[in-house]
Amino acid sequence: MQNDKKKKILIVGNSAKEHALALKFHQYDNIEKIFVAPGNDAIKEIAETVDIREENIQELLKFVIENEIDLTIASSETAIKNDIADVFQANGQMIFAPSAESAKFAINKAFCKKFLYKLHIPTPRFGIFEKAQAAYDFLNEISLPVVIRTEETINGKDRLACPTLPVAKTFVEDLFARDEKKVLIEEYVYGHEFTLYAITDGYQALPLCAAANYKFMSEGDGGLLTNGIGAFAPDYKISNEIIDHIMQNVVRNILNALERQQIPYLGILGIDCVLKNDGKYSVLEFKPFFQDHDCACILDLIEQNLYTLFEACAIGSFADDYEYIELSENAAVSCVVSAQSEGKIINGLDLIEDSQINHFNTHKNSYLEYETLKGKALTLTASAKTLNRAKKKLYADIEQINFDGKKYRKDICSDK
Repeated sequence: MQNDKKKKILIVGNSAKEHALALKFHQYDNIEKIFVAPGNDAIKEIAETVDIREENIQELLKFVIENEIDLTIASSETAIKNDIADVFQANGQMIFAPSAESAKFAINKAFCKKFLYKLHIPTPRFGIFEKAQAAYDFLNEISLPVVIRTEETINGKDRLACPTLPVAKTFVEDLFARDEKKVLIEEYVYGHEFTLYAITDGYQALPLCAAANYKFMSEGDGGLLTNGIGAFAPDYKISNEIIDHIMQNVVRNILNALERQQIPYLGILGIDCVLKNDGKYSVLEFKPFFQDHDCACILDLIEQNLYTLFEACAIGSFADDYEYIELSENAAVSCVVSAQSEGKIINGLDLIEDSQINHFNTHKNSYLEYETLKGKALTLTASAKTLNRAKKKLYADIEQINFDGKKYRKDICSDK
């Protein structure tokens, strides 16, 4: 039977989340071969990498047709933005990813804020500016601290939490000096940050899991603001009532609005939120797939076969096949290990037994040793029956890894 045939998949991307996906699919008996484009050196150990960049959609399409790929998963924001979904669908290729138009609210942060405002979804006070003076005037009247970011912040770049007016004005000045067309300024909302992930075929949507987020580089939410430096799941602070409310009043409203525009959103949708002290939540932004810092954390809890789950969304049988997503009773904790400089040999990887290691853009030298690139190097994820046990396993394994300039948060799952 055709359904018994083992499948070939292509994952599009080259970072920690693509490594986590490849490891997950590597566990399944129904997968014949995993390709990742462009991939990285760590991914080469479990899958075949393809030397095609994420934005080269026509080359990716040609590869998929020539190699008879059964399903493509575009986890890369760059590929989604370059409309890989519409191109593949127009050429009869099965793909799990939203179209560029339907995902615009999840990629373009300025568009996202206007979209939230139009749908009456709670979000921090914000302003979008094309001129520096207008931004300065807004800063003089808004409460501090503020978060300032560019219109598109792919991979979390070009954003800063500004505690004082001089810092905020200097960052705005720097952005416009770089010829940024639009700058987004919003109030910083204090509270518990989390991401609720949902899966959808564009019409039906089901919650996957809520993950607690750590976005600042240093302990106690100090240092630079990143797109994510650690996570744990499930997030025990997020009740089923809050999840149901977000699914009905955020996800459902968004899917209905996109359906009316005839641009249904198919794929994974991450809703970044803050749970405030009054028990209400505020929506910060959206993600068009799992994020590098929490992907392994979420995937570790999903019991369903990802291939059949993603395929059901792509072919339109999702609503008939799934009433809920089966999750493990375990808990998972992730932490990003960063490098302050490049070219440092990473020791101790072979000593890790309890945690999953996912690589960002590390690379192997001529002696087949992994070396750092500057910035995020690795994500480690541990799971156990309790969060406390998972956390202990995680940090014991992080201590086994050594390289000059190693940096990581030591309070993941300790203060939330």
